Amino acid sequence: MLANGSKLGYKKKGSEEEYKDLPGLKEIPEMGIEPEKVQNTCLTDKVHQYENGIGDAGDLTYKFKYDNSKADCPYRVMRAAQNSGEVLSFKETLLDGTETEFDGQVSVKRTGGGVNGVIEFNLSISLQSDLKVTDPV
Repeated sequence: MLANGSKLGYKKKGSEEEYKDLPGLKEIPEMGIEPEKVQNTCLTDKVHQYENGIGDAGDLTYKFKYDNSKADCPYRVMRAAQNSGEVLSFKETLLDGTETEFDGQVSVKRTGGGVNGVIEFNLSISLQSDLKVTDPV
């Protein structure tokens, strides 16, 4: 499946409002939890024994087309959220209908550019909740 058609929406955490899509999404991150491998070997074991510890979702960085032309563009809205330190709720929707919801704090970084190079911005989200995945019907 191609990433084409994927969307990222946001809303205020705890709000009953609908998610508002952030236009200009160009790239989505890997999504899932990688648990830490924790050694739990007894003195009588002949080989190391392991358990899965808590998980780490890694870096959640979304890449967007840079647009700073109006007050409600994603670049300005997410910068304001960064400056306030507010925790937002997000929903990533793939073309097949798979939805992943999570909460997080954001940081925004504009990329550099050169001759015939586009300027983008990276939206990094520091996870503040579990990932809730809803499969398509």
